[in-house]
Amino acid sequence: MHFEFLVEDISRAKMLEKLIPKILCGDNDSYKIHQYRGCGSLPPKSKSNQPPEKRALLNQLPRILNGYGNQYQNNYNDNVVIVVCDLDDRDKASFLSELNTVSESCHNQPQVRFCLAIEEGEAWLLGDWNAIKKAYPKAKEKVFSKYQNDSICGTWEKLADIVYAGGSSKLKKQGYAVVGQTKCEWAELITPWMDVSNNKSPSFNYFKSALEDLCDCKG
Repeated sequence: MHFEFLVEDISRAKMLEKLIPKILCGDNDSYKIHQYRGCGSLPPKSKSNQPPEKRALLNQLPRILNGYGNQYQNNYNDNVVIVVCDLDDRDKASFLSELNTVSESCHNQPQVRFCLAIEEGEAWLLGDWNAIKKAYPKAKEKVFSKYQNDSICGTWEKLADIVYAGGSSKLKKQGYAVVGQTKCEWAELITPWMDVSNNKSPSFNYFKSALEDLCDCKG
């Protein structure tokens, strides 16, 4: 099986670069990761073709899925598109319905799975305390103990309060660019330690199960 992963930013791409090889186990499995400039929003049906300057993932999704549908129409079963994005403050059922509508509206519908990180991608990192502790030996366990997996709580801020000196309030003062760089650092340092078979995040486990169900070693 060949996987095309679509993610909303560079920190998610760095996260998947480390996690995907831990999950895919088929000798014939292959993959490629495509990162975009933020999550964005789905365009109105009347404006499904967004201008190139709108590089956010969801803005471009109708065009992207149509392209994959045309590309893979003759080998549908051998290729799958995995869209990974944050739920943020959206309603999960409504958002998934909108995403599925985009897929179903393609002239040639590709094989696609939508995997939502709830609330944010850092929830997948917070699903593995041992990995956090190995990457950041001074991580605050007392703060971590108050976190409920996949809760809507300001997820990246929670991780910052656990591992960043001065917490999320200090990190926010550094500006958007530093926040982005720090998220990339978390992805690079925590994911190598993660045990994908022992993660507490339900949304990560959905992502893992989706890949396992599709990879060649699972038939």
